[in-house]
Amino acid sequence: MNCQAVNPYLPSFEYVPDAEPRVFGERVYVYGSHDQFDGKDFCMKDYVCWSASIYDLANWKYEGIIYKREQDKYLSDAKDRRLFAPDVQRGIDGRYYLYYAYDFSGVIGVAVCDTPAGGYKYYGHVQYADGTFLGKKENDVFQYDPGIFVDSVGKVYLYSGFCPVKEMMARFNLPKPIAKGAMVIELEEDMITIKKEPTVMIPSAEYAKGTSFEGHGFFEAASMRKMGEQYYFIYSSENGHELCYATSNKPNTDFVYGGVIISNGDIGYQGRKEPLNYTGTNHGSIEHINNQWYVFYHRQTNGNPYSRQGCAEKIEVLRGGGILQAEMTSCGLNKGPLKGKGVYQAGIACCLMSKNGATEYKAKSQVSSEHPFITQEGEDRESNPDQYIANLQAGAVVGFKYFNIKELEKISVTIRGNGQGKIKVYTKLWDRVAAQIEITAMKEWVTFSQPMQIEAGVTSLWFVYEGNGFIELKSFELR
Repeated sequence: MNCQAVNPYLPSFEYVPDAEPRVFGERVYVYGSHDQFDGKDFCMKDYVCWSASIYDLANWKYEGIIYKREQDKYLSDAKDRRLFAPDVQRGIDGRYYLYYAYDFSGVIGVAVCDTPAGGYKYYGHVQYADGTFLGKKENDVFQYDPGIFVDSVGKVYLYSGFCPVKEMMARFNLPKPIAKGAMVIELEEDMITIKKEPTVMIPSAEYAKGTSFEGHGFFEAASMRKMGEQYYFIYSSENGHELCYATSNKPNTDFVYGGVIISNGDIGYQGRKEPLNYTGTNHGSIEHINNQWYVFYHRQTNGNPYSRQGCAEKIEVLRGGGILQAEMTSCGLNKGPLKGKGVYQAGIACCLMSKNGATEYKAKSQVSSEHPFITQEGEDRESNPDQYIANLQAGAVVGFKYFNIKELEKISVTIRGNGQGKIKVYTKLWDRVAAQIEITAMKEWVTFSQPMQIEAGVTSLWFVYEGNGFIELKSFELR
């Protein structure tokens, strides 16, 4: 199945959330934070870059580490800090500029490189003309999650902001007060000096009442794109699990709320109220790749919020400029549904929940023992993908979307665990059972099969465990 794209789109040992996809030439580059498998906090590793041909989004190339935390010259304890969500743009001079938030320092770092894939060299910090760092003047507010945009007329705009709701503020020890919403700062052509001071562009939850943003106020994850003459500001809302967008015919003002592009629980998709997948932070953007727009976002794994993985979906842009909310799928960047034959890893599941549904992955916590989760063997590493779904107890649901079934005779599952019972397979959840696979407890991975015949066409596949104990699902095969 190497010729197909799946979600997550990078190898399953890689944890790169907060993706900023950028097309330079005929390759798309993904810049993001770098989580650690089974990490104890967000963004614990140095920046890496992955790229792919715009004509082949199934095969991604590891470009290596592009920037290390100790390269920053501002903090003496840099190597012990975290590098939060970055962004990259090609500057007026043709070089590539990487913008990053260094932990909760409240300043924006900048690195530069002659090529998009690094390695980047420390350039400085965004600063006023007198050399004072942005975020350090008396009346400055906290700076975070930078997004960078170079307009077609050569103007440079930096977007920034972090606006947690009041209930979240106790978690953070911020050096400055927070802004009233997302901020925009115009920069000089040197890509680092402030030309026009920060102004609030869209409101946070506290200030969104009575505006088009009410219920979807700005939280974090500022990012800007342009389609035709329209500017699209992408951000994570007060709801956390969703990426929203706002539009304007200007890059710095007059934005109105547009809608939700993606939820990592599919909340809101076709009116859904309850999540079909475990939710948590969401951060990403949209990009135009080979005549198709995509949204890049991330999902949660391992039962805690600190091992996030990048996913992507096609999006539909309406004639009037609106964006329809995308559905989470297993086939993401693929050119349509996955083939209805072959072996698929369980880690490409786009829906996962216990018998009581899915929940939110919250900071400083692990989900309770009833919930299944996506995980891997061993420790954090950069090779040997072996992701699987753990802790499937009675009533647990695993969903995969979508497959193009042409002729199917048998389905197999590879499992282990102390459970004993059956896995019911549906093409539509809670509809007619398409197959029922009897399983028994095994310490090692064992494959169980069952004849299965369904109508040809595009379908989803749902696996529901009924039995005692727990099982772990490694893969399934369609034959």
